[in-house]
Amino acid sequence: IGKLLTQLQRVLIYKSEKYFGVIMPGYTHLQRAQAVMLSHHLLAYVSMFERDHERLLDCRKRFNKSPLGAAAFAGTSFPIDRAMVAKKLGFDGIVENSIDAVSDRDYLIEFAAACSMIMMHLSRFAEELVLWTSREFNMAHISDAYTTGSSIMPQKKNPDMAELIRGKTGRTYGALISLLTMMKGLPLAYNRDLQEDKQPMFELVNTTRQSLFIFSHVLVHTRFDQKKMEEEARTDFVGATDMADYLVRKGLPFRDAHTITGRVVSYCMEHNMYFGNLDLDTLSFFSSKFEADVFDHILPKSSVEHKKSAGSTAPHEVKKQIVHWTRVLKNRKP
Repeated sequence: IGKLLTQLQRVLIYKSEKYFGVIMPGYTHLQRAQAVMLSHHLLAYVSMFERDHERLLDCRKRFNKSPLGAAAFAGTSFPIDRAMVAKKLGFDGIVENSIDAVSDRDYLIEFAAACSMIMMHLSRFAEELVLWTSREFNMAHISDAYTTGSSIMPQKKNPDMAELIRGKTGRTYGALISLLTMMKGLPLAYNRDLQEDKQPMFELVNTTRQSLFIFSHVLVHTRFDQKKMEEEARTDFVGATDMADYLVRKGLPFRDAHTITGRVVSYCMEHNMYFGNLDLDTLSFFSSKFEADVFDHILPKSSVEHKKSAGSTAPHEVKKQIVHWTRVLKNRKP
């Protein structure tokens, strides 16, 4: 699973480099909010999957302990060397308490939780692909090899792989809940209930591995529409925050800058226009603080380029992120 996560991260970095410079509307509440680089959006998932990878590594510290030698639960009278056997079998150590060794499955629950979070992140990304490939968004196109038609509607191209990954997330959640429920009322030490740990464990491992594998291939064969993304960013008001910030730099309190910008947006909507259609005379009607340099701040490309904070959507910051993650994955041990 860790290797498959790393492979997916590499695909995301490849796509981030390929589409570097493409600007799209970023969303909050599924409403267009601010201009961002597509690469910045994709790299957000690289960060999420990195934490997933870290959780797997951390989980392994507790998972890879040998229970062998605990016997029924009280230990054995035979002079065995549990530590030596554990070492020869490739474990990192032994479960120190023999009762604990046979009676708990918290390591499985922790692993199930880690897989559930992986699937949750995959599901969020899959949902975005479902949205972006719809005619309503039309910002991405998945290869025919990973979509299906309809048995009755000839024009349909359904993003089935993304939908199935989104749906299969419920299986890993179910496995986690099954394990938690199984354990919740068990007295020490062993109880037959514990044999029910096998099916959910196998289910979540298979589902997580297959989903990661398939999603990497879906993403490789997905094309993002630069023209459409940039058109959507241009024909909206994603530079509104930048306009308010501009007025703040000119000396207005943000509360007043926010109000003025809202009035400009309302004016544009009433007149079926966008920021790119405005001229300085029109803007001056709303505030004398507007000067000719305002247009260097409120259009999508300039909005992105003016960001300065670390980790932001500014091109130089996105490039730093690409370099950073490329180095991290290059140095990662198999």
